[in-house]
Amino acid sequence: MNFKISLIVLLISTVISCEFNKSVNKDLITGLVTKGDELSCESVYLSDGLDKINRSSFVYGEKIYLNFNDIDGFTKDGDNAFPGLQLLVLGMNRDTVMYNNDLYKNNRDGFDISPLLLQSNITVAKPIHSGNEYTLFVSIWDKKGKGTYKAEMDFDVISNNQIKVENNSISYAEIYLFSQERNAVITGNEAKFDENIFMIFEGLEGFSIEDGKAAIGLSIKGKDSEGKVILNEDDLIGDLSIVASELKNRLAPNFIFSGSDIKNPVTCEVTIWDKRSDNRIKALIALNIK
Repeated sequence: MNFKISLIVLLISTVISCEFNKSVNKDLITGLVTKGDELSCESVYLSDGLDKINRSSFVYGEKIYLNFNDIDGFTKDGDNAFPGLQLLVLGMNRDTVMYNNDLYKNNRDGFDISPLLLQSNITVAKPIHSGNEYTLFVSIWDKKGKGTYKAEMDFDVISNNQIKVENNSISYAEIYLFSQERNAVITGNEAKFDENIFMIFEGLEGFSIEDGKAAIGLSIKGKDSEGKVILNEDDLIGDLSIVASELKNRLAPNFIFSGSDIKNPVTCEVTIWDKRSDNRIKALIALNIK
């Protein structure tokens, strides 16, 4: 799944902004550091789009927002402010993982909104990977003046701990659930009835390859808490062979839970095996279907 970066300008309820020529602040919980020079901001915080987040560890696929609440000090052209915003994510080796030089480069008219909330978001997914640490840099500047406001935060990405993996000589980069209806990664263990859910495997390796192809099996099993069998697919691949490069890129079996008589939690088990060896991998999750 590719990363997404978006920027939203919102009108928020009136608050009194703190005006300083220069300021430095650090959130002791998230480690978020902000530095203002001729631009000031009432508050800077993380959220999931609705609720505030007080952590710096995120589940693979999670979308996080960085909110600049009531940012002020811009030199205005009439009533309009003209901010620029640069976003950069560096990896552990200081390599560039995400970069956008100016998310406002196409905005010609500025913003006639007061107080002003600037809000950017990223989805912590490919090219970001679980098990790694990153640093997020956001730089805001005044295109009509000299003011700047910068934010920096270290964060790490973890896999969904609700998914349990058992593997024998099969390696992988990521395993996660994805909802087609929500167009989002399921970062916990809650799903909906009649929701098309994909169990996505990325970076699979360890299969015997012949003529560039792998012969694999793929089963999906599902039982509710009373032992009722809901899913029972012994081998969705059959006699087909899969191109090794496509298998490594992504394998995405999907399933749907229908009906209202299912007793939670539902244990879903996806097994992939090499038909030319004993190598296999199994991913399990106990889902609450609502």
